[in-house]
Amino acid sequence: MSGVGSDWRPIVRLAARGDGVSDDGRFVPLAAVGDSVDFSISPPLIMPGPHHAAPACTHYPACGGCQMQHMDDAAYGNFVIDRISRVLPGGLPDDVRPLALSPPRSRRRASLKALKRGGKLVLGFHSEGTHALIDIVDCPVLHPQLMALLAPLRRLLRARLKDGQGAGIALTLSDAGVDVLLANVSAEGLAAIEALTDFAQGCDLARLSVEGAGGIDTLVERRQPALIMGGVPVPLPAAPFLQATREGEAALVAAVLEAVGDAGRVADLFCGLGTFALPLSLKAAVLAVDAAGPAVTALGLAARLAGRRVEVQHRDLFRRPLVSVGEGGGKGGELAGLGAVVFDPPRAGAEAQAKELAASQVPVVVAVSCNPNTFGRDAKILVEGGYRITTLWPVAQFRWSSHVELVARFERQP
Repeated sequence: MSGVGSDWRPIVRLAARGDGVSDDGRFVPLAAVGDSVDFSISPPLIMPGPHHAAPACTHYPACGGCQMQHMDDAAYGNFVIDRISRVLPGGLPDDVRPLALSPPRSRRRASLKALKRGGKLVLGFHSEGTHALIDIVDCPVLHPQLMALLAPLRRLLRARLKDGQGAGIALTLSDAGVDVLLANVSAEGLAAIEALTDFAQGCDLARLSVEGAGGIDTLVERRQPALIMGGVPVPLPAAPFLQATREGEAALVAAVLEAVGDAGRVADLFCGLGTFALPLSLKAAVLAVDAAGPAVTALGLAARLAGRRVEVQHRDLFRRPLVSVGEGGGKGGELAGLGAVVFDPPRAGAEAQAKELAASQVPVVVAVSCNPNTFGRDAKILVEGGYRITTLWPVAQFRWSSHVELVARFERQP
């Protein structure tokens, strides 16, 4: 490609947030690998290459929920693998499994915002990096059961919000139906209660709760929201954390079970509701630890009712990680005797716990991560402590976003 004054450059890779990067290091939003870009024009002109794709959503790229709808699945998959490989100490292991990519319209949880202004209600997601709300007509990411609620939510909030008032909406698709939590929506007075109750019944919600200054109040519970994990139904607290898609959860659980192998005693750290603890408990005794009190309580109750071998601890692993040595520096630390440890921390990672694991003799450590950067830091600690990454499972359940997840198996070296 040439022309008077033109400055064409190929896009050779993607940056961490999905921007295309040219061969001379310039960043280009909405460019895919294989595109060509003329930098002599402002904004730069993109000539689509073989991996450029038509966006699936009419709101793209204004909506901040997706960053990569302009590329095909092959290019997106390469981005996920490259994003992980860049942070791994020593690069990718020999055993890298195929990418588990969740399909469109599979997201089972979402947090939306609403704002009423000038009699008009806007309901949707924020534009990336701003407070501007994008009024969502359709979302190719959301599960159809959640998408179907947007129109009735508009009618409800248009009637219940004052002009200039905003509200938060947390939607969770449980195995018993949809759980809705509304923030900054009044439930005071007969008219408000009747309107919210009619909304819950008309939409066949499992539960409807409201959050105000005094906390969360459940107004309607027609069915107890629950998820079945490892064959055990776990009751859900309001607005719980759960894996974004059923397909993503299944991929993560299958990877963890394979990575743990036949270990007879396993610790599941940052266990949440028991996504891994309950499936693991089918063949192992599990110590499940997390700082989220409601989640640990729900897991403990569900495990006891099902007769599963799960011991739960409510504990802040950032401040009090499970230790590798006993009191006074002797043997018998909390990690002693474990055949495997699974840890699935939030985006901040688990630096303190990784250091204790690196000093332990646990034969297998399985890391589940939603942030390659902090995973890379924690992995380096484990590798320097004598572990080796043997297998990697890349997972992309936040389809079309730069959010990357993974499971990695570490083995202690002789």
